[in-house]
Order: sequence, then C-alpha cells, then structure tokens
Amino acid sequence: MAEIGFYHLTRTGAHEALPVLLGKTLDAGKRAVIRCGDPKAVAVLDEALWKVSEPVWLPHAATGGKYPERQPIWITAADDVPNGASFLFLTGIGDALPVEPFERVFDLFDGQDEAAVAAARVRWVALRDAGHTLAYWRQEAKGWTRAR
Repeated sequence: MAEIGFYHLTRTGAHEALPVLLGKTLDAGKRAVIRCGDPKAVAVLDEALWKVSEPVWLPHAATGGKYPERQPIWITAADDVPNGASFLFLTGIGDALPVEPFERVFDLFDGQDEAAVAAARVRWVALRDAGHTLAYWRQEAKGWTRAR
C-alpha cells in the first residue's frame, strides 16, 4: 500500500511548493512522476521547473521530451511512468487515480478552489477506504503543519 500525503496549498500554488518536495525526493535517491490535469498544465509546469534553482536545480522532462527513461522527474498528463518512479505527485487532478505501484504519493491541491478541495475530499475517502496510509498537510505562513 502506498503512503499518501494530501498537501493543502493555502499560500502558494503547486509550482512554488513542488521544488522543495522534489528536491527532497532527489536527495532521497528517488525518482518522481508528476501527473497534471491536462497537457497545457504539463507545459506550464515544465517551463516553471526549468527556472528553479532553489533549493536545487531539478533535472526533468515532460511528455514528448527526450530519453524519458533517464529522467529523475517526469511530467505528464497521462498514466505513463517511463522513468520507473516510485514517488507520484498529483497536481490539478479531479478524480482519484490508481496509486499503485508507487511507494509514496503527494496530492497537492489548491485550498482557494472549492472544487479542488471537494475533489480532494473524495480522493481522501476513496483512498482511506482502500486501506492506504494517509496524512494531511496544511501549508502555513512558514512550512507545513501535519494534522492528526
């Protein structure tokens, strides 16, 4: 079963929150796949991640990019995982998706968007009922607070 963290974004968007989480992923020696809601979001995130230098530079590619199997971070709007990632990041996803075979899942959702919050609640219930280990993280003025 996957360990799933729900990340309630209250002060930044996913583009600002992802670099720290992805940096920690790479530091742990893991690979990541980021699933976006649509191909346009993939292109926007791809462009945004190329501009990141803090906390670390994030080597990555998106659907259509070269050598997908070599990429430590893969961005897609589909179910493909060509890089063998064990960490899954979800951004702008409406419905619950299969979380296997991932070891960890990071579900980032916009706390300012009522529809996104409602969809996250639906995913939470479905994943909880499927027996996954869940954690809820709320973005604060500085950092994250884990709710128990």
